[in-house]
Amino acid sequence: MTTKTHNPADKVERWSIDKLTPYARNSRTHSDEQISQLAASIKEWGWTTPVLVDEDGSIIAGHGRTLAAQRLKMTEVPVMVAKGWSDAKKRAYVIADNKLAMNAGWDEQMLALELTELQDLGFGMELIGFSKDEIAALMPKDPDDDGADTSKYTKKIDAPIYQPTGDCPPTAALYDPAKYTQLTAQIHQNNDLAPEVKEFLLLAATRHIRFDFEQIAEFYAHADPDTQQLMEESALVIIDFDKAISGGYVKLSQAMGKIYASEKGGEQ
Repeated sequence: MTTKTHNPADKVERWSIDKLTPYARNSRTHSDEQISQLAASIKEWGWTTPVLVDEDGSIIAGHGRTLAAQRLKMTEVPVMVAKGWSDAKKRAYVIADNKLAMNAGWDEQMLALELTELQDLGFGMELIGFSKDEIAALMPKDPDDDGADTSKYTKKIDAPIYQPTGDCPPTAALYDPAKYTQLTAQIHQNNDLAPEVKEFLLLAATRHIRFDFEQIAEFYAHADPDTQQLMEESALVIIDFDKAISGGYVKLSQAMGKIYASEKGGEQ
């Protein structure tokens, strides 16, 4: 038999924002840029974390979110009330809430992969909080880069020339939607999801559509010019590498670079 531990701050309420009071000795600072980022995040995803307050409305955690809500001219915000907390416990959590989050690290390879795929999906990267320079620093580097070219993508590509080998394949042969179809069915069946969450998950599910690029190349070779152009703009095929690089589509990982180098006899 398990016993549920009572949490003095486990119920979300909606309070007038005028009822909230910043903690006068809050040691965490919030720049104007960060407040703008938080405001943009609230507009995009809504309130994912309520403001934590004591019974008198003094903010324990969520100073930045409250400032962002004021910037958005919101009149009410979701709060959780820390009932029965001692003064020492509240003051300690003001610090712990920020410091414990800062103690986490990043798996930089996984982070770079996620940021890259989000860019490819056209998601607004400014909402995530990373600057363009930070994102560029995470991207794979050309080992022979002498600093003269600031592009994060290598242009040293020996482009193959594709020769059509047969009849034009049907569009059904170009991709496998099985996993995508399974996921979307699960998402649609879950009636507890908020509409914006469902929309987000459905968009994310498209990542599981598997494309057969050999069949796509064959299809491209038989397609009309308008279709070919749209396929190029979608980066289903790469014809102009410079254009693809400027569009942000060409991503060569270090692992791929090593494989390519070994196939070329050690050349990069």
